[in-house]
Amino acid sequence: MNYGKENAAKRSAQLAGRGKRKHHSAGLAIIRISLICIVSVFIAGGIFAYLYAKNLISQLPEDVSKINISPTGYLSKVYDSDGHEIETLAATGSNRTYVKLENIPENLQNAFIAIEDSRFREHNGVDIQGIIRAAYTGVTNGFDFSQGASTITQQLLKNNYFTTWTSEHTFADSLNRKIQEQYLAIQVEKVVSKDTILENYLNSINLGQNTLGVESASQRYFGKSVSDLSLSECAVIAGITQNPSKYNPIYHPEDNAKRRKKVLNNMLEQGYITEAEYNEAIAD
Repeated sequence: MNYGKENAAKRSAQLAGRGKRKHHSAGLAIIRISLICIVSVFIAGGIFAYLYAKNLISQLPEDVSKINISPTGYLSKVYDSDGHEIETLAATGSNRTYVKLENIPENLQNAFIAIEDSRFREHNGVDIQGIIRAAYTGVTNGFDFSQGASTITQQLLKNNYFTTWTSEHTFADSLNRKIQEQYLAIQVEKVVSKDTILENYLNSINLGQNTLGVESASQRYFGKSVSDLSLSECAVIAGITQNPSKYNPIYHPEDNAKRRKKVLNNMLEQGYITEAEYNEAIAD
């Protein structure tokens, strides 16, 4: 055997190389196992989410055309023997006067679209871009997810189909309803036109002061029919929607003014009004 320094150094290097290869192989094995575990968790989570959503969807009507998206609850008018109106009766949840879309100013239609669902005319009932934007905003604002991503179609279903949402007490309740709501929104838009959805929405929404729908709100806040509203007045009413109490123009005019400006800004940015129309409405 050769115990020279050169051979001893070679032998030592070979042993060290084998040790490194063993450590390297062990490290790769750990990485592979970790990746397999991560992928397995994602696959299992995906399967669970699919089955969970499928179960919720199975609870919905198969024929979405039978779903009633129209509002209920209207004013009752009392007339004398000569046909003159002498009294208007409005119980809680029924102060609504239905008005056709053709009688609702385009400025009011566009004001709601601009502030509530800017992609209303493009999406299929669920706005994926809006969801991503709301999620990003929520994360960057310290996990404050107060900015919603519900489309006008979803809001309509929430108001007229999922009417028990106000009694939801847990996150699970809200999540379940949201999944069903998004599924139905997509299905409804396959059989109902955008104009029909918008018309029902504008006649359904809560606009404060026990007013439901834009006609009742117009009469309450401006004493005239919705068809006679100016651009500025349209922005006032559209601004109420997000929070009917906070943005009530009677009790909180300053808050409503800020929201009105936001509505007008959105309308200008989205091309619904001109710079001149914007300036005139702001100055009103």
